[in-house]
Amino acid sequence: MKKGSSAFFGLILVVVGLFFLLPQLFPSMEGMLHLGRNWPYLLVGLGGLFILAGLAATPPLAIPGSIIAGIGGILAYQNASGDWASWAFAWALIPGFVGVGMILMGLRSRELRHALRQGGTLLLTSLIMFFIFGAFFQGMGDVGRYWPAVLIVAGVWMLVKERAGKR
Repeated sequence: MKKGSSAFFGLILVVVGLFFLLPQLFPSMEGMLHLGRNWPYLLVGLGGLFILAGLAATPPLAIPGSIIAGIGGILAYQNASGDWASWAFAWALIPGFVGVGMILMGLRSRELRHALRQGGTLLLTSLIMFFIFGAFFQGMGDVGRYWPAVLIVAGVWMLVKERAGKR
């Protein structure tokens, strides 16, 4: 195990310990830190810690951090709104979270250009899937009728990209 990774996991233990200790020391904070209502924010915070560790010392940690924080964000929205059915299309954002992590990891490496290209492709693909599935499952009003146009645009983009790559 790397020297910095034990410090990272030590930081996680301190933050989790504070999360559970603060309501005991300050009962007025119990409503704000109530685990039954705010549990998705634990995932967002844990993902944020991974991202910080990735930016500070171990760049590959940015990828799982982005995934954890992103899923935590989705679950926070669903928990607050009660829109649990949105998972039928919200899962399509997960590859985009990987793309964000790759871009963040690229900020700390010499291969930023490669990370932007690969991460950006994942992010764009993820957003396209999100809108297509969202339109299909939620019927996004008038936009929902035109989701096949998104498929056409994505297909044309892939064809142009392939043709440009052969030159």
